[in-house]
Amino acid sequence: MRVTAKGQVTIPVEIRQRLGLLPDTKVEFEVVGATVRIRKAKDSGRGKALVERMSGRGLGPMTTDEIMALTRGED
Repeated sequence: MRVTAKGQVTIPVEIRQRLGLLPDTKVEFEVVGATVRIRKAKDSGRGKALVERMSGRGLGPMTTDEIMALTRGED
């Protein structure tokens, strides 16, 4: 594996899957002697960003029954 001119490396898919490193996941680097450790940031913010993006996207005040009928394709 090589570091690109931009300082980038590709994390193998097996490692990304094992650690849950999805696109836009924040990571942290730690230098220990001559070793670099990478880990998923404690608060990647991904879930919060998704909630913020979806917030206010509803069709207005709806009851639970109205939402369920809508998701089931019922009229």
